[in-house]
Amino acid sequence: MATRLLGVSLNTADLARASEFYCQALGFATVPAFSREALFAAHGYEVRAHSLRLGAQRIELVAFDPPGAPMPPDSTAADLWFQHFAIVVDDIAGAAAAVERHGAIAITRDGPQLLPKSSGGVTAYKFRDPEGHPLELIHFPDRGEAPGIDHSAISVADASRSFAFYRALGLQLRTRQVNQGPEQDSLDGLSGVNVDVIGLFADSAPPHLELLCYRKPRGRPRAAREGLRAIDDSRLLFEVDDIDLPLAALEALGTTPVQRVEPGLRTAAMRDPDGHAIVITERR
Repeated sequence: MATRLLGVSLNTADLARASEFYCQALGFATVPAFSREALFAAHGYEVRAHSLRLGAQRIELVAFDPPGAPMPPDSTAADLWFQHFAIVVDDIAGAAAAVERHGAIAITRDGPQLLPKSSGGVTAYKFRDPEGHPLELIHFPDRGEAPGIDHSAISVADASRSFAFYRALGLQLRTRQVNQGPEQDSLDGLSGVNVDVIGLFADSAPPHLELLCYRKPRGRPRAAREGLRAIDDSRLLFEVDDIDLPLAALEALGTTPVQRVEPGLRTAAMRDPDGHAIVITERR
């Protein structure tokens, strides 16, 4: 069962402003949009969408009419609605300054943080876009990677439960570590951080998925959903060879209801055990 993480879909209340931020502050380029009209129409929504590319990876910006609730106030990386994606950069200090000039709000204290080798040995910086979506800049000192999206990370309450869900989807465990210490505190803008970081990979190139299970501090659970429209309700977009295989595995696991968007369409939508939205589409 070959699985690929296509990208991330973000809700926005202002499509033009969001596109301008990602293109001007982060170097994305507009490309033809993912075809997701059936997904939203099946739930009774009208949307406009832009698809953006950075290197070989893509994201999607979706504007609902009317837009949903704004990002919850005082959100942190430990809260269970947290989901970011990490952007590889060569000059992380320059990239951090650029996003702040374009209206980003810093999460990380005291600028980019060099993490110890036990926490990956990378330099990282977390921030929020003008609507509050969390993002990360990441620099690999020895890998010389081109700009692109390295991973998307989601906060989860129970690492074993979430790992079982994503393993049923077709992802494989490749890395696991515990991040803590003053650098991690500064990176997350929190105190006393102790977080399991679990790297799950598909059969293809980046991005991959990271599960963040905060032992300390414990985050708040996700509030009741208002459909798909809330600004914090990002979606992970997966592609598979045969959609029946992961759907059967997920249904057998029994952790979440699985909904085909409409009869005969090879797309399905669901939520993981912590409420993160997932869309699976069969490769054509």
